[in-house]
Amino acid sequence: MIATILIVEDEAAIQELIAYNVQRAGYECICVENAEKALAVINDALPDLIVLDWMLPQMSGIEFARILRSHERTRAIPIIMLTARTEEADKVSALEIGADDYMTKPFSPRELIARIHAVLRRLPAAACDEIIKIDGLRLSPADHRVTCSGSVIELGPTEYRLLHFLMTHPERVYSRDQLLHQVWGDQVSAEGRTVDVHIRRLRKALEAVSKDDYIQTVRGIGYRFSATAMSFVKDSDATT
Repeated sequence: MIATILIVEDEAAIQELIAYNVQRAGYECICVENAEKALAVINDALPDLIVLDWMLPQMSGIEFARILRSHERTRAIPIIMLTARTEEADKVSALEIGADDYMTKPFSPRELIARIHAVLRRLPAAACDEIIKIDGLRLSPADHRVTCSGSVIELGPTEYRLLHFLMTHPERVYSRDQLLHQVWGDQVSAEGRTVDVHIRRLRKALEAVSKDDYIQTVRGIGYRFSATAMSFVKDSDATT
């Protein structure tokens, strides 16, 4: 999946420069000029990374970053701060409130893109386009294809996202609520049993290549992806 970068910059020329280079680097971008509009974008869907100007009208970038870091839903969004402030104390302030990186103006667009690449590479989830291979299964985010020994595994979009998340977090157990948050995100109408339905569909698709036992139910807790041969309970045995 292509990462989406939210650019929050009130200077039109700088916003256009960043957007041009972000799109040229293969990312999608959304541009806004203040924190209020940025919040509206985030309320609709979470971006994969925010390029955030410090000196914004009404609410400053540093104040906006502090708000994002104070809420669970937005706490993990990577932030790269941009500012004309060059004092060490300013950089420390930005990093202390949770910015992942900091660049001073004027800046090199190539360096900014390199830093965006570096921050996204540190993410464990779907923002990165790296091919994932685990014991015969191959998942390619660039074209949304899942294969096994050359055979294409047909998955719906939700089953694909579910498999992508589990394969990027192997051996870790996730509850239904955690999977709802990570895979369904803002679709608040979804509920725990929705996860069970899509887990069953995912297993059925993987059954065609004898990999269905990689999706394991952990009684009373949730699910995990494991390529290690282990026994697991049926969905009907899992507690709600």
